[in-house]
Amino acid sequence: MTSPTITLNNGIEIPQVGFGTFQVDPDETQRTVEDAIAVGYRHIDTAAGYYNEAGVGAAVRACGLPRDEVFVTTKLRNGDQGYERTLKAFEDSRRELGLDVVDLYLVHWPVPSKDLYVETWRAFEKLLADGAVRAIGVSNFLPEHLDRLVRETDVVPAVNQVELHPTFQQRATLEASAAHGVAVEAYSPLGRGKDLQADAVTSVAERLGVSTGQVVLRWHVQAGSIVIPKSVTPERIRSNLDLFSFELSAEDVAAIDALDSDERTGADPATAAFSQMR
Repeated sequence: MTSPTITLNNGIEIPQVGFGTFQVDPDETQRTVEDAIAVGYRHIDTAAGYYNEAGVGAAVRACGLPRDEVFVTTKLRNGDQGYERTLKAFEDSRRELGLDVVDLYLVHWPVPSKDLYVETWRAFEKLLADGAVRAIGVSNFLPEHLDRLVRETDVVPAVNQVELHPTFQQRATLEASAAHGVAVEAYSPLGRGKDLQADAVTSVAERLGVSTGQVVLRWHVQAGSIVIPKSVTPERIRSNLDLFSFELSAEDVAAIDALDSDERTGADPATAAFSQMR
C-alpha cells in the first residue's frame, strides 16, 4: 500500500500522501516513523521546530529502503530567518537528520512582521543550486506573501504547505498557489478532528464502509492536494494511507465543499505573534 505521486513544478515527484510528525514526541519519533514506512508511507514531514528531526532521520536510515525511495521534508525555524542564519540552520537540520540531501525544504512561516522571508528565500535558492535540497517551498504563505516572493526572486516555490480542511478551505490561497504553479500541501487535514463530526462526512463514511478520516483525506486527494495526516496509532497510521480503494462521488465532494466556514484551528500568518507560530 503506497501513495501515487505528484510532479512538482521543477520535475521532482512527491508522494501525495505523507506522514506528518508535528507533536510526535522526539523519543517516539523513530519508532512511529518506522511503523509508517513499514505500512507504505514514502513521504515523511518534519521541521526544526518539531525537535524530532533526529528520530525521522534515524528511521529513514534504519528502514532498509534506498534513500531515494523515502521523500523527506523539513522546515526552517522562524527565528533562523535571514540569509546567513538560514544557511547555518539548514546545516543544523541536515546534521540532525543525518542525510546528505533533503528532498524538500520549506520556509515554515512568512513572519511578515520581521520582513525577512525574501532574504531567506535567496538562501533557499542557493541551497537548491548547490544540490543540498531537491526542491524548495513555503508554508503558511498567504497570496500576498506568495505573490511578492514570486515577483522579487528567481525560483517559484514548489510547494505551499497550509492549514487546509473541509471547514477551512483557503480558496484564495489555493487559487494564488495554482496561478503560480505551486502545489498545495494540507496540514491539519482533518481539522484536528472536528471536521469528522459533520453529517456530510459521517453519512459518506457509513455508506462506503470507511472511516470518517478516510473520507476527508480522500476529499483532499481528489482535489489534487498533497496531504500529511499524523497519528501515532498503528491502525490509524495504516488507514490514513488506505485511500485508493474507494472514490467519492461528485455529490459527496460538493457536500464536503459546502462545509467551508473559514474557521482556522491554528494561527493566522498575517497577524499571529511570532511566539504563536509553530
